[in-house]
Amino acid sequence: MSIAFVASAAVPPGLDARVEQVMRDNGVPGMAVAIVEGGKVVHAKGYGVRRLGSPEPVDADTIFPTGSTGKAVTTAALAVLVDEGRIGWDDKVIDHLPGFQMYDPWVTREMTIRDLLVHRSGLGLGAGDLLFVPRSSLSRAETVRRLRYIKPATSFRSGYAYDNVLYVVAGQLIEAVSGKTWEDFVRDRVLRPAGMRVSTTSDAARFATANRAQPHARMDGGFRGVGRQEVLDERQALGANAAPAGGVSSSANDMARWLSIQLAHGALPGEGDRRLFSEEASRQMWTPQVLTPIRPYPEPIADATPQFSAYALGWSVRDYRGVKILEHGGAVFGVQTMVVLIPDRQVGFSLQINSEDGVALRGLMYELLDHYLDAPKRDWPADFATYRQASIDKALAVLGKSKAEKKPSRASLPLKDYAGNYADPWYGPIELRDEGGRLRIDFRQTPDMVGTLEHWQYDTFQVRWDDRTIEPAYVSFALDAQGKVDRITMKAVSPLADFSYDYHDLLFTPVAND
Repeated sequence: MSIAFVASAAVPPGLDARVEQVMRDNGVPGMAVAIVEGGKVVHAKGYGVRRLGSPEPVDADTIFPTGSTGKAVTTAALAVLVDEGRIGWDDKVIDHLPGFQMYDPWVTREMTIRDLLVHRSGLGLGAGDLLFVPRSSLSRAETVRRLRYIKPATSFRSGYAYDNVLYVVAGQLIEAVSGKTWEDFVRDRVLRPAGMRVSTTSDAARFATANRAQPHARMDGGFRGVGRQEVLDERQALGANAAPAGGVSSSANDMARWLSIQLAHGALPGEGDRRLFSEEASRQMWTPQVLTPIRPYPEPIADATPQFSAYALGWSVRDYRGVKILEHGGAVFGVQTMVVLIPDRQVGFSLQINSEDGVALRGLMYELLDHYLDAPKRDWPADFATYRQASIDKALAVLGKSKAEKKPSRASLPLKDYAGNYADPWYGPIELRDEGGRLRIDFRQTPDMVGTLEHWQYDTFQVRWDDRTIEPAYVSFALDAQGKVDRITMKAVSPLADFSYDYHDLLFTPVAND
């Protein structure tokens, strides 16, 4: 029998001052914090500003994109359908989406709804993310169709590799079963019944909300994540096709409602016997399904290394100081979120920032965990800053070494002979054009993903995108026996590039000119 002990600790003394100090130390423009203890909202507040250079403050109703923390919301939407008897967690996907197809026919037949949610499909880390990163013109249905062309990295159910694309399938399945788009179903059957009154599921609804945080990032220090804080264009957002993997925007007040419902195992606090989802659904969502690899953190953050780590349905489950926690991070370019539950203490909290300075997010997360677990106080943000700086220094050294070892060489062909139309089986078409002595590349189904190829060495070039928020990449050409381009491969330049820039999974080959 599991017994929950309600946390006796109150909100940390001086929390406001501490949040503001960590924000200043890390250059975070704005932040929202929600804390729930013993079924009560004890803190929901905003800090800082929505946009650098503008006075509008972040408050408890300011919405932030919440990224992959929304995977738990998509899972809750599926739970609603399970409770209604319209689907089962272990139903075969093809029974509800007959056109669904993985690369391997056997996997296609065996894939269940549960499999869509737990990152054990055999796909590689972030496989297919360029179908919606950095943006996309594809429909959700077409994105699901392209899945059949993505080769697996491992065998089915043999291990863990985080993906987003199968949550896109889950969203399409919700539409097939309910007759409503993921956006409408989640809004009408999850967010509004939950009392999350300002949360949104679409870009249109987010842009219609005046009280919203703007994204920021550091772009001018050698690679993304280093340099001065800049405001990003919020409308250059991830493709809407990927919304089921991370398209919810929410506020501190609404996140407090979400935390309360999770800790109450689906019951709606203050609403009698009403529930968002059943207690059995809650048990399913929190039950570990696949072990996740544990890579020990180095000092000074070694104490954050868990003893066990697993993935459930839309939640990571692990321990910290011997206590089970459920958590999930979320990162949409320019914004980050962390959601944490400590079920045995009946505590939950969320942290949202409108920048990519995860040091602040992770540091405050562990300070709050230590507070509620009666652990000694320590300066976790400073420790994470040390760890982050070491990673940056190592990445800069790798880039410097690469530049120093670059061989003086010339491309095998005149630029015009690299030009042409190419396609990858799952991504689709790109075009290379010779424009007045410049070789230009256009990812045709990704709006504004256009750049110039600069010669690196031999038949490898480096693409400098017109939109400098897109990760630079190496583009390598292989020639056939006749000296013509046979194939093109790519890989990210930065060692710290987000895994969603899965350039390395692409293999472009020539196609006939239009």
